[in-house]
This record gives sequence, C-alpha cells and structure tokens, in this order.
Amino acid sequence: MPISLTRTVGFHATHRFYKPQWSAEENRARFGRTTDEPGHSHDYTCAVTVTGRLDPGSGLLIDLPALDALLAEVVVAPLDGKHINLDLAEFAYGRLLPTCEALAEYLFARLAMRLPDGVTLVRVRVAEDATLHADCEV
Repeated sequence: MPISLTRTVGFHATHRFYKPQWSAEENRARFGRTTDEPGHSHDYTCAVTVTGRLDPGSGLLIDLPALDALLAEVVVAPLDGKHINLDLAEFAYGRLLPTCEALAEYLFARLAMRLPDGVTLVRVRVAEDATLHADCEV
C-alpha cells in the first residue's frame, strides 16, 4: 500500500516583482508596493511530499537524513538569506517572477530527479506566510 511523507523546511529570502520591459508606472499598477526596490523579505516554508512503499527491512519510505540533506542542498542552501532575483539566474529581472507558484515549480523540477528509486515526488508547497502558498503537484 503506498504511503506519503511530508517534510517541511524554512528559509528567509527577499524578492521583488519587477518587469524591466514595463514602465515604472505599469510595474506599480500591476504589482503595487512589491515592485519597490530593493524588494521585500519573507520567512518561507517549503513542504515536500513524497510517496512510495515502505521498505520492509527498515519500515521507512525514505531515509530521513537523506531527504533532509537533499532539502538542505536543493531548497535551503540556494535560497536562505538570498535575494531571489539577484542570486538565482532563473528569476533574474526579465525572466521568471519569483512568485510562490514559480518557486514551487522550480523546486519540484529539481527535487523530483534526485529522489531514490521507488520514491515519487507528489507535491512541493511553497508558502510566503500563513496566508499564501502555492502547490506544484504531479
């Protein structure tokens, strides 16, 4: 019987919604104060849900220290303490806006290919705060 497991990690990061091809007025009209320089910060959470079958020997779906190491490498290290627009090429000005939705999709792609055989990524949830989150799901 398949079972799922969710692990949540946190990171603090800054982002700004700004499209250089638009005027300052259009950016302000579309994004409000989230377009202001240098950006604003959030204490994000990222919840990662995996599924699969329990290993009969260990009784585990996935080795938790291995999952924690993967999340530290793929989620926390590249994002914690960073300005997403300035430190991640995919979110540079003129490319993807660093929305919760875009971050969830970005992280899903990077995590899915790194899981061990028999473990499937089901969902990546990125939350800026208690009132806003986005899910990227299979």
